[in-house]
Amino acid sequence: MGPRDSARDASTGDGEGDGHGGGGGDEGGDHRVTSTESAVAVVRATAERHGRRIVVEHSIGADQSGRRSSAGAFTVADPDGSLPHEAFIEIDGSPAVEIQTFSEGDANITVDGVEFVGVPRERLPAFLDAVYGGSAWVRARTFPPSQTLIVPLPGDVTYKELIFGMWSLTPWLNRITR
Repeated sequence: MGPRDSARDASTGDGEGDGHGGGGGDEGGDHRVTSTESAVAVVRATAERHGRRIVVEHSIGADQSGRRSSAGAFTVADPDGSLPHEAFIEIDGSPAVEIQTFSEGDANITVDGVEFVGVPRERLPAFLDAVYGGSAWVRARTFPPSQTLIVPLPGDVTYKELIFGMWSLTPWLNRITR
């Protein structure tokens, strides 16, 4: 999943954050998420709204971030002087959700083993609301045999990912199959 060895923080949404204001009350809309810290804050607020706890692991510096594997020894800043910051977030409960945010403004979200790559950070709250709010579903086809996890977001945005391992669906994925 990437480096997760810098700082670790278990959170229950106790108000800690960057002053961004979390996810606010506009359920599912795009939020202004300008940094990794603000992404963690909106995920924390969204998880709290759904009665979930999160665990966050921060990777700060070019030598710690997953997309900077070519950084030289003891190099912490990018060539432009910026300090890359990534976070790996685990949300408890079913379905198992893991989010890896990147300083470039996107995130990889894994829901019960199904990975959605390159989701913009602004869509994290809407994505999680769809998963925990019951909008996400699995489309099962007989021929050709396939299963796809579909996560619809407000504004006609839909994320679809093929589920590999047809006979190994988790109980949550089985429950939302249509």
